[in-house]
Amino acid sequence: MMICEPKRGFRQVEITDRRTKIEFAHSMKRIVELYPEATAIRVVLDNLNTHKKASLYEAFPAEQARELARKIEFHYTPKHGSWLNIAEIELAVLSNMCLSQRIANKERLRREVEANVTERNAKAMPVQWRFTAQDARQKLARLYPCVSG
Repeated sequence: MMICEPKRGFRQVEITDRRTKIEFAHSMKRIVELYPEATAIRVVLDNLNTHKKASLYEAFPAEQARELARKIEFHYTPKHGSWLNIAEIELAVLSNMCLSQRIANKERLRREVEANVTERNAKAMPVQWRFTAQDARQKLARLYPCVSG
């Protein structure tokens, strides 16, 4: 699971055995804990079936799940638009920088990823988003309605 705050240049990676609703819910809880003063936290997600507020209710007691759900706003990328998800871009950078060779075990993977994330966070390397609204209108023209005058 990649957690990324693009403007601040912060990222956090969680290595899990699987991508379950419970693991997702615990990741959302960690995000809320990172920003205790926030009244609303906007989270951009892909459309994986576990990425739902219902996952919070499967992982936590109803009152706790409700409190987490109140703070988090989910925003989903288009189904075929993972390239619009900054976390996916960060995962691609991570893959190119330290996951290009076979890694023998989970502990080694954890060390490699932690070293990379620590280095990038220390440099506070923000994501420079360059895809403008005009770019979107051109690239995604087929998705925009045609208005005839």
